[in-house]
Amino acid sequence: MNKRLNIGILISGRGSNLQAIIDGIERDVIAARVTVVISNEPDAYGLTRARTHGIPTRVVDHRSYRGREAFEDQLIKTLKEFQAELVVLAGFMRVLTPHFLQAFPLRVVNIHPALLPAFPGLDVQRKAADYGVRFSGCTVHFVDEGVDAGPIIAQAVVPVYPTDTGETLAERILKMEHQVYPRVIHWIATGKVRVEGRRVFVDGAKMDEHLSPIEPSF
Repeated sequence: MNKRLNIGILISGRGSNLQAIIDGIERDVIAARVTVVISNEPDAYGLTRARTHGIPTRVVDHRSYRGREAFEDQLIKTLKEFQAELVVLAGFMRVLTPHFLQAFPLRVVNIHPALLPAFPGLDVQRKAADYGVRFSGCTVHFVDEGVDAGPIIAQAVVPVYPTDTGETLAERILKMEHQVYPRVIHWIATGKVRVEGRRVFVDGAKMDEHLSPIEPSF
């Protein structure tokens, strides 16, 4: 792969999706490079993961800023310093405002552990299990001004069993996240993704790849 998309990854915690993305890049199946990993939590384990692979890291602690705009200004400044062309949210536990999104229009993606538009927000694996749905999964979407409301790029489905708890369902969904998120980043990096209104098209993708059924392959 010659041309690689510069991506900046925002995290708050352990960074398992970050690791899946790094692994995909190192296997040369994602046409991208991680130019910086930024955490709002100084002790996030994802920072250690990034440093292990020689990726620059920065801490932008939201508690150190007087208001969201000042915090987001620093995020924007840091991402642009590292020439990030796509912003990838990988367990980033802060809601981004229009102020941030205007700096990266349709260039911010997120993965959510539910089949949007069902179960937006937090603690969604437990909510899905408690509700008694038979299927759940994960959704990769562009981030817009709503909460978990942006155009959907891909979804992967997992079964929900009557004995599931939020924890057991979360483990099953996470395995799918690690497959789907790298694939979507590669699609974007290779210019295959286009958006028309709320609909997202992936040029050249097979229908089953685009829909990402129960067992998606990378």
